[in-house]
Amino acid sequence: MTTVPIPEDWPATEEQARAVQEELRARLVLDEIGPPPGTGHVTGVDVAYDDERDLVAAAAVVLDAASLAVVAEATAVGRISFPYVPGLLAFRELPAVRAALDALPCPPGLVVCDGYGLAHPRRFGLAAHLGVLTGLPTIGVAKNPFTFTYDDPGAPRGSMSPLVAGAEEVGRALRTRDAVKPVFVSAGHRVSLDNACAHTLALTPAYRLPETTRRADARCRRALREAVRAA
Repeated sequence: MTTVPIPEDWPATEEQARAVQEELRARLVLDEIGPPPGTGHVTGVDVAYDDERDLVAAAAVVLDAASLAVVAEATAVGRISFPYVPGLLAFRELPAVRAALDALPCPPGLVVCDGYGLAHPRRFGLAAHLGVLTGLPTIGVAKNPFTFTYDDPGAPRGSMSPLVAGAEEVGRALRTRDAVKPVFVSAGHRVSLDNACAHTLALTPAYRLPETTRRADARCRRALREAVRAA
């Protein structure tokens, strides 16, 4: 487990954080398709919080994209680096997430975030932010549509509908299980939306949420419990 300090130049105010988003958004790469599903590595990242103790734990779990077997994992624990502000959650999570990724013994391949990429008020959610900072291909797979609207996709697995802000498609509502609530997929960095949806379906053979998210969620929660016990 890696212990994570808050970076010295980390934003301290909402205004500073929004300015960073605006600056980094110009570096997004949106014209690459990304790696094909079922090949190489695919890595889930997720975080867990203990607000009373001011702790955040992140996990990065690498899966073999073909078999979905766990290849490697790493965790990182640190102090919460930013207050809770909708639209700025990346600033609470990124120091720990990056430390967990850096601690992996192998390349992560595609990174799947439990959150948003372009489906964000400023089109720069966690998946987009992480992709720009690391250069890795990233996508966001969220549990809810945030502030955006969508028509309910068809009941069969694989059905999808646009997630929209006005007339702009920022992601898709994707049915990963028959007649079960969809997940909300958006491109992050260096991956197309079509490919992001294909990866999400490849990662959901048995459950609504991707195996990457399920494994990373369980691992970061365990890392947080271990950190609390050790405190």
